[in-house]
Amino acid sequence: MTNSATQWGSTTATRRALLIHGITMSSNSWEGLAQLLVAEGFFVVAPNLLAHAGRQGNTDYRISAFAEDLRPYFAMDTSYDVIIGHSFGGAVAASLLPFLPKKKETTVILLDPGLESTEEQSKMNLNLFLKETANIKPVEVHMAKNPAWSRRDCIFRTLGMSMCDRSAVEVFRQNKPWSFNGFLKKISPHVRITVLVSDPKFGLGICDLEHIPRDVERLNVKALTGIGHWIQYECPNVIMDAIPLPRAKL
Repeated sequence: MTNSATQWGSTTATRRALLIHGITMSSNSWEGLAQLLVAEGFFVVAPNLLAHAGRQGNTDYRISAFAEDLRPYFAMDTSYDVIIGHSFGGAVAASLLPFLPKKKETTVILLDPGLESTEEQSKMNLNLFLKETANIKPVEVHMAKNPAWSRRDCIFRTLGMSMCDRSAVEVFRQNKPWSFNGFLKKISPHVRITVLVSDPKFGLGICDLEHIPRDVERLNVKALTGIGHWIQYECPNVIMDAIPLPRAKL
């Protein structure tokens, strides 16, 4: 692993998890969920994506480039029992599906993933990115707006935004059409996918149930009630419940 990343737990743990953050976030933002996974016997790795957390960007901001950048985390036959991606990271995680080991049982959990977007929505997201990275909200603003978040979560939200290279705006220009649900239409026998969709009354409209393929084997979709886009902050236990692996005894 040559790229910037945060790790939790023991490298000798019998189970491994890979966590992929969303745009304007960082690997540290997974702290709360990572600690829950470590308590269940996991070694956890969370990479920093291109142009995030001080990492230099490049000229290629296609989703495929982000997925290719994560290939070193699978070097030397490295595999994971669980892969979790949030928002934009969900689209990156979906793009990694063809590269997963063919004989390793893998659980993939996509948290309100950005799989489909119209050109108009992509333009709105582009403008929002430019606005938020130009005027970064302080921790106190996030705390007031998101009472379910811990202060730590709010700190990492502000930190992630402040350390995101503004060149990452090219994500919204270079991925046209923004369409990645095709990765979910045919799932390999060794992979099980759960998509957790936020409540549209509380979410950002990133993931629409209508955009998720139906009647696909090994694909489970759960619509959450009363939980917004930041599922890992608001209700991490619902993520843990989606991991169909034997829990380690504490």
